[in-house]
Amino acid sequence: MAMTITRTHAHWAVAILFTTLLMTAHAIWNGFPPLEYHPGGYLARWYEGTLLINRPLIYGLLLTANVPFAFWPVIVLQSLLTFWILAVVLRTHGYGGRPMLVFGFIAILSVVTTLPWITAILLTDIYCGLAILAFYMLLARSDQLTRLEHWTFIALIACACASHSATLAVMLLLAAASIVLTLFDRARLPRLRVAQGVLAILLGVVIVLGTNFMLVKRVAWTPGGFSMYFGRMLQAGIVNKYLDKNCPNPSIRLCALKDRLPDNADDWFWANKDFDALGRFAGMSAEMEKIALGAAAEFPLDVLTSTIEATAAQLVAVRSGEGVVNWIWHTYFIVKDHAPQLQPAMWAARQQKGEISFTAINAVHYPVALIAMAFLPVILIMGWTGRLPRAYGDLALVCILALLANAFVCGGLANPHDRYGARVVWLAVFTAGLALVRLYEQRAGSAAPAAARDVLAA
Repeated sequence: MAMTITRTHAHWAVAILFTTLLMTAHAIWNGFPPLEYHPGGYLARWYEGTLLINRPLIYGLLLTANVPFAFWPVIVLQSLLTFWILAVVLRTHGYGGRPMLVFGFIAILSVVTTLPWITAILLTDIYCGLAILAFYMLLARSDQLTRLEHWTFIALIACACASHSATLAVMLLLAAASIVLTLFDRARLPRLRVAQGVLAILLGVVIVLGTNFMLVKRVAWTPGGFSMYFGRMLQAGIVNKYLDKNCPNPSIRLCALKDRLPDNADDWFWANKDFDALGRFAGMSAEMEKIALGAAAEFPLDVLTSTIEATAAQLVAVRSGEGVVNWIWHTYFIVKDHAPQLQPAMWAARQQKGEISFTAINAVHYPVALIAMAFLPVILIMGWTGRLPRAYGDLALVCILALLANAFVCGGLANPHDRYGARVVWLAVFTAGLALVRLYEQRAGSAAPAAARDVLAA
């Protein structure tokens, strides 16, 4: 039987089309999907058959499969997933069946947040925010989801966790928080719902191990965890303090270099000849792990203080566009070696000509992000005291926990970077916008009867 195309279907189709065009507009203007430091690392995994720090294979496979299409389907997929998740969130918060409202929300977010810049770029960053929303939906709005949505959200969370170790760590912290919360309020947060969220995250772990086994023919975790932690301790001066105390020591190769170690983790990992000579991550991972753990045991107060400071710094490091530059030579070389047919389009892009700037963009994005984060506790209180529906308070709580977890994982355990904060801060702006719309409607609804009474009294 032929399917009847209704006006509603047409509205949804138009909203999806306009949203996709809007969120990929800067990529279309650029002439090529925007690049950052890391796409080359993801793309190279399948071709090189090796594991690389924080570059899981699953996203590399997605990029590899789309080389013949110059990666355009990747950013379209990411845009469609974003539309779908936000549409479901709006539906479960009282705004279902309004496709143009979904488009309106995304249009505003595309102007005042970094959302389109992380949706239409060859990175896994968008999946962190989408996984957080999917996790919230499974736990707090599960009764309003279809069976298909349940299982699709579980799959999305699993793939997001498998796409980056930092996303996995953030989701594990959210899962731990949900387990604690269900002990206090099992009626609002049943254990079965928490179990579904935890299952999704554990499935992500299985995907990482399975894809890594497919790549290197052994059970192995994607490297990088302790290396990033070492980098933060290096930048905080704790590594030098440890080496001063424990050198000379023939088992520590960095003793010979301790007087010329950089005080910046990025300089050490990506621009240091000594690190290259020592074998980079493959040659230094074990020693960096040993030093990081040793320093944490010997200088716990220094570690605690620097962790708090770095977490606080990451919490407000939320500017857009970090890494979208025109000197990402590793990615350029990977494209040259493994997808040479894409070089003409890549080099013709505006990004490679230095025509993308985020100065004016961040004049809007950064203050909006900070204001939205400050507004989250207000939404939480209003939701839990009846000024707003309880669901709004729950969403604000999840956003607060996610922002704190992300700041701790990316800042406290690694090093603060704007890109790490920008990948989740748009959730705060979305939540604040949703709350403002509801408050406006509530006020308009209460003002209408009052106006009618005034007319009758006259």
